[in-house]
Amino acid sequence: MAERSGERETLDSVRIDIWLWAARFFRTRTLAKQAVDTGKVEVAGQRPKASRAVRVGDALRVVRGDDAFEVEVLGLSDDRGPAAVARQLYRESEASVKAREEAALVRRATSDGYRAPEHRPDKRARRLIRALGDIDAG
Repeated sequence: MAERSGERETLDSVRIDIWLWAARFFRTRTLAKQAVDTGKVEVAGQRPKASRAVRVGDALRVVRGDDAFEVEVLGLSDDRGPAAVARQLYRESEASVKAREEAALVRRATSDGYRAPEHRPDKRARRLIRALGDIDAG
């Protein structure tokens, strides 16, 4: 919560980009604003502007990378605090948690069998890689 001149101030609403930053969905306010502007955040199924006010009880859908979070706003803050405090600002739905876990299992399963190369390609291997790339371009 915001603290101004030694007394606690109760917030009615907070800009969505500031709330996403304070709730630690994004590392910076700029990234939060970009996510809102590019449609990665929905409020009650609608695409908001970064200046839209978030209130307690709002339903948000936040897409971050491969993960999608469906959360309900429980608290408001315009200050970024510790992760434990940030987790108290929202509640993620059970369906969202389950869907994210299943998606993580699928990602792990698809990456099984992949082995990163032991070392960088040498000059000959780089030429072969480049030649293969030229085949696709033609």
